[in-house]
Amino acid sequence: MKDFQEDVEKAKSSGDWKVVHDFYLTTFDSFPELNAAFKKDATTSLNTIEDSGINAKFVNAVYDALLNTPQDIQKTVLKGIINSLLREWKGPRTKDDLRAYFVLLQNPQFNNTSTYVIYAHLLRQIAALVEADHHFLVHWFKKLSQKRFKQVVERLLQFISLRLFPAKPEEFPPITKCSWWIPSASKVLALLNTANNLVHPPLIPYTDFYNSTLDHIDLMEEYHTWQSFGNSHRFSFCQYPFVISIAAKKIIIQRDSEQQMISIARQSLVDKVSRRQRPDMNMLFLNMKVRRTHLVSDSLDELTRKRADLKKKLKVTFVGEAGLDMGGLTKEWFLLLIRQIFHPDYGMFTYHKDSQCHWFSSFKCDNYSEFRLVGILMGLAVYNSITLDIRFPPCCYKKLLSPPIVPTDQNTPVGICSVTTDDLCQIMPELAHGLSELLSYEGNVEEDFYSTFQVFQEEFGIIKSYNLKPGGDKIPVTNQNRKEYVQLYVDFLLNKSIYKQFAAFYYGFHSVCASNALMLLRPDEVEILVCGSPELDMHALQRSTQYDGYAKTDLTIRYFWDVVLGFPLDLQKKLLHFTTGSDRVPVGGMADLNFKISKNETSTNWLPVAHTCFNQLCLPPYKSKKDLKQKLIIGISNAEGFGLE
Repeated sequence: MKDFQEDVEKAKSSGDWKVVHDFYLTTFDSFPELNAAFKKDATTSLNTIEDSGINAKFVNAVYDALLNTPQDIQKTVLKGIINSLLREWKGPRTKDDLRAYFVLLQNPQFNNTSTYVIYAHLLRQIAALVEADHHFLVHWFKKLSQKRFKQVVERLLQFISLRLFPAKPEEFPPITKCSWWIPSASKVLALLNTANNLVHPPLIPYTDFYNSTLDHIDLMEEYHTWQSFGNSHRFSFCQYPFVISIAAKKIIIQRDSEQQMISIARQSLVDKVSRRQRPDMNMLFLNMKVRRTHLVSDSLDELTRKRADLKKKLKVTFVGEAGLDMGGLTKEWFLLLIRQIFHPDYGMFTYHKDSQCHWFSSFKCDNYSEFRLVGILMGLAVYNSITLDIRFPPCCYKKLLSPPIVPTDQNTPVGICSVTTDDLCQIMPELAHGLSELLSYEGNVEEDFYSTFQVFQEEFGIIKSYNLKPGGDKIPVTNQNRKEYVQLYVDFLLNKSIYKQFAAFYYGFHSVCASNALMLLRPDEVEILVCGSPELDMHALQRSTQYDGYAKTDLTIRYFWDVVLGFPLDLQKKLLHFTTGSDRVPVGGMADLNFKISKNETSTNWLPVAHTCFNQLCLPPYKSKKDLKQKLIIGISNAEGFGLE
């Protein structure tokens, strides 16, 4: 490597590139030469899956220098790669061949569209490798540095985007001649995505695999192709859902939901007409009539009675009130119902202060229908595009997709997924920390901890014991079996002890969201669909805000944004919660909130008022920034409880 770098420096200063040219000519001439140059030890076969045996630093140095060499050297490298790829293969690929593919995929020359024909052939050969070879590549990919890994992913995403929407179509062969380009690139991206998911934490966020270009293609056609052909010979981006952005997935789910809504409403209409009955508009909606004083029981009764209508558009009426539901009453119904159900006194969910999230109460009860109601609520929220203020840990959404489609056999367990202390840490960090300490304890576990394969839980003031395995109360926890104990303990807390509660919740959710589109989602994406995103961008909110009675240049409005943009994150969240009923952002970002600031022609001694149904803030015309800041902080910090004017 040192020699190579010295040769490059000499060539730069003297202008004589012959030595460097010869190096590139030889190295990229064939797969054996690539291995001779970049293998750490050229004599050993190095068949280990964890180590590619490639000198990564040298590969990086050679590629970083390549783009600054004269054009003839760069052309020489591409010619060598073409000859290597055109070589006739006899028998299966060797590990040295895989190493060559691994090195070539990192070539930065493939950022240039003029090299795309060569790049496509490289991708096709990598995509066509047998599964065992893919397995090696996946494990080698995960050892790349974050920077190089990201570059390879971005190069592939750009290749797909420019093949879909070429800036100069004449640059590429006609699409009919290269229909295999995008499937090959997608397959190689899938290997990188698998590698990324094997590393904790991942090398890059899963959102870095999103290809936003796909937001501009006919996604429903992709979805229907996938529905009809599955993962067979017909390509669809839905076979590789990790490249489809959450915004695009939301569109697929909404359209799928709308089509189901329309077909069910149409069927209701046909049934009514065929029975010679007079149709009315109400039959096209899921109409909920509830009393504020009996919110949970009325909602449960209505949803149980109208089970067949769950996939119709939701409309809510509060008994004794004249309000027409333009979306505001629906939002209020969700808000009040969620608040009541998740109240600690209600006993369905336990709030964990350390993790600031709710978890299912393991208390046994006769009827789990209220857990089904919460599942239906979550399903209705996704179906009707409403963001809920629910604080479940990530493993809840993992369980909700286990499996993503309801099994036809009623006896198949649902909502059970593999869980670890990492999952427990998101709910009960102290307990998870204690179990991790047990696993790493260097003393005698049996004598010092004196535990058995048994857990104790308090239920209505009574301590109950449960065996983690048959005869668990008589099996001591030792240094040898402590891993099994921790695994069974975590599984008991997150799966077994709440099985009936979660199963009811699971069936409730899927009774509304019974869509194959759910198979496209990661658990994190389901959470964003239900609760919105926790990422706040107040500048984006400022850009999309509408005004009523104010202009954006008015002094009060300028004070307002000066104050809000200077708020710490917790106060910005409180403002969002105060005005919209949730401190999270919908999938489409701040612009989707339709946030409005209206002039409140009242005394400037008054606090601001919010109408969460309409995401509206009513702001008196405060005369000073200090006064506005003081009143705003008081208002948003004391906004618990819900009042109607």
